Amino acid sequence: MGFPTIYPTGVTLYKKDKAFNGYTVYPSVKGALVIDMNGNEVKLWAGLDGFPNKLLPGGFILGSTGKRSPKRGYQDQLDLVQVDWDGKIVWKFDKTELIKDPGEDARYIARQHHDYQREGSATGYYAPGAEAYTDHGNTLILTHENVYNHNISDKRLIDDKIIEVTWEGETVWTWKASDHFEELGFSESAKNVLFRNPGLRGENGDLGGDWMHINSISTLGENKWYDAGDERFHPDNIVFDARNSNILAIISKETGRIVWRIGPDFRETESTRKLGWIIGQHHLHLIPKGLPGEGNLLVFDNGGHAGYGEPNPASVTGNDNAARDYSRVLEFNPVTLEIVWQYTPLEAGSTLFTDASKFYSSYISSAQRLPNGNTLITEGSDGRLIEVTPEHEIVWEYINPYFHTIFDKFTNNMIYRAYRAPYEWIPQLDQPREVSVEPIDISTFRVPGAAKGPVDGAVTYIEGLDPDRKISTGMSVADDEDEPVNFCNATITRDSTGG
Repeated sequence: MGFPTIYPTGVTLYKKDKAFNGYTVYPSVKGALVIDMNGNEVKLWAGLDGFPNKLLPGGFILGSTGKRSPKRGYQDQLDLVQVDWDGKIVWKFDKTELIKDPGEDARYIARQHHDYQREGSATGYYAPGAEAYTDHGNTLILTHENVYNHNISDKRLIDDKIIEVTWEGETVWTWKASDHFEELGFSESAKNVLFRNPGLRGENGDLGGDWMHINSISTLGENKWYDAGDERFHPDNIVFDARNSNILAIISKETGRIVWRIGPDFRETESTRKLGWIIGQHHLHLIPKGLPGEGNLLVFDNGGHAGYGEPNPASVTGNDNAARDYSRVLEFNPVTLEIVWQYTPLEAGSTLFTDASKFYSSYISSAQRLPNGNTLITEGSDGRLIEVTPEHEIVWEYINPYFHTIFDKFTNNMIYRAYRAPYEWIPQLDQPREVSVEPIDISTFRVPGAAKGPVDGAVTYIEGLDPDRKISTGMSVADDEDEPVNFCNATITRDSTGG
């Protein structure tokens, strides 16, 4: 994908009568930032890290006061804190592990990464009648632990560990991915690749192998599947996805066993073949009760490169051997695996569903179902947030104006994950005035000093040709949506689902 060097940031489009109006929070380089629908920055908790940040009712925010040096640990946050409106830390957890890094004093840190969930809310975002507790309750936290498990590899592993802690900081439940290796569905070829290179991180792999890279966890909460008698969907069970291994699964809270799984091999059944290969995914969760689509799974299917298995043209080693260079947001039935709704480059306006320039983030990103049926999508690598209707119309778009430098060389404005919350969650603020934002006409928009069109005398008219005729760009597109679209000898037939 290629990007212009100059483009507008902030809110670039807003149809207030079609959007779910509220506040949006995301982790910026400035701290935990809250914006209104017009992009006004209405609250900043300066310097508060977010992996991610989550708003709680009453004007509270969750985040971290800092992270471990990347030379000593991989994506480890020092703590997880709840901060009130005035910046006071009212809850803190940092007792996952006592760490003694070279040159530093021993200290306890949380080693939290990617996700957590406060009791009271099944997903960590707004759903009617399910609000996270702010002065009591347990918290699920996704953490790291370094282990050796020779069934997986002879290398040190950065293992994913889920813990449940009380308000007082006592750990009352623990689950480690490496304890359930044989339940995860790896083929023999994938196991061989994993053994040799389990996603090694750091110089010469000195930090260990990030073999699963779980990036989202949440309890299922009340749902129709359990109400109908399916024990796999017990409200206390935990759904997660693992980016590096292309695994999406549900853990029994009672036994710790995997009770539902798709991936890592999407050739496994007819249903998974029809669903399509999910690669490098983020933010898998069950749409909570009370929201449109409740009981379906929602996931940002990144694409990019991930997985372990047979070497192929995408990977001569078998590491990251599944590849796809465009993204999908999928809502699907967890029992039949049928796609209920999706957002792909085709729905984003491309004539070809593989046109990554229309919709692609190969890392981070998320999707949140909103009460009006719209979906808030974080296209993370581009720092782009969009709210789309069930009919795929974009009714709000925001481009992160804050850039940061990575590896002392690259700059980007990426957003790990954003959430929308109703106005009443922040009673300290008056509800803002909402003003629709019409998109600019990019065909005529120019920066100061740039030419605005042809100079006098530059146009030559061809004898016999209509000067206003439309000229082909080298691809033929049928006028009828039910007809095939031809591009570079490929044929695609659109259907009502965008498939």
